[in-house]
Amino acid sequence: MPDNAVAIASEVLSARIHPTGAELWSLTDGRGREYMTDADPAFWTGHAPILFPVVGSLAHDHLRVDGRTYAMERHGFARRSAFAIAEQAPDHVRFALRDSPDTRRVYPYAFALDIAFRLAGWRLEIVASVHNPGTAPLPFSFGYHPAFAWPLPGGADKAAHRVTFAQAEPAPVRRVARDTGLLLPRAQATPVTGRTLPLDPALFADDALIWTDLASRSLNYGAPGGTSLDLAFPDMPMLGLWQVPGAHYICIEPWQGHADPQGFAGDFADKPGLVMLAPGAVRSFHLSITVNV
Repeated sequence: MPDNAVAIASEVLSARIHPTGAELWSLTDGRGREYMTDADPAFWTGHAPILFPVVGSLAHDHLRVDGRTYAMERHGFARRSAFAIAEQAPDHVRFALRDSPDTRRVYPYAFALDIAFRLAGWRLEIVASVHNPGTAPLPFSFGYHPAFAWPLPGGADKAAHRVTFAQAEPAPVRRVARDTGLLLPRAQATPVTGRTLPLDPALFADDALIWTDLASRSLNYGAPGGTSLDLAFPDMPMLGLWQVPGAHYICIEPWQGHADPQGFAGDFADKPGLVMLAPGAVRSFHLSITVNV
């Protein structure tokens, strides 16, 4: 755990957040049990990156604005940016990122992004707020990318873990191309039966499962006889599930936005799934994680 990680706590949970990327690195209970990824470098060293101002990949890793192109890596720059600590107390912390000459070189917009974390009992509340301080509409996408332990602590078998959605999810799922990360045009039949998705590493042999039109705004992740997590994401209409097969984590990723569709060559403002934020407006994205023991 890095020395500069910020610690917050409730009477039963502790969390540590790294200022680089305002990234949640650890969520533990009073018994020291870890609910986040082990970040094994053999698979993936991420923990819970913040995805802004894009989710997924752009065609040729560029966005186009008014005839100009700007280099933009997959999932955007926030995850590797140094956030300032804007507010801190024993049970909460708020991080802030503002546009700068460096961000303007890859994303020519004024913005203010705040990520707030608060622990209350068994629940971690995360609120990301995007403010447009400029005079023109602000196009962006936003996503959460938390990687949870799989299996969760508590003794349940890894093979028994499942995701149970709040609503039936009969809609097909999407995939991305392995070479480009772009959204493939053909959808696949959903692996969800009713509300339940049994988890199996084979689901991710072709990369992430992506729901671009999710019915649910909450879900439960866990296994019978073990601990579980309730996730609520009322402002996010899309979801990705991902792991490197064989790893000890599962990423459950509420999104507003997704990768460029294959063949998309338009202006960034015309990309499917974007938010267009009016000057002076604020858009917030909530994610709550409740531990059930």
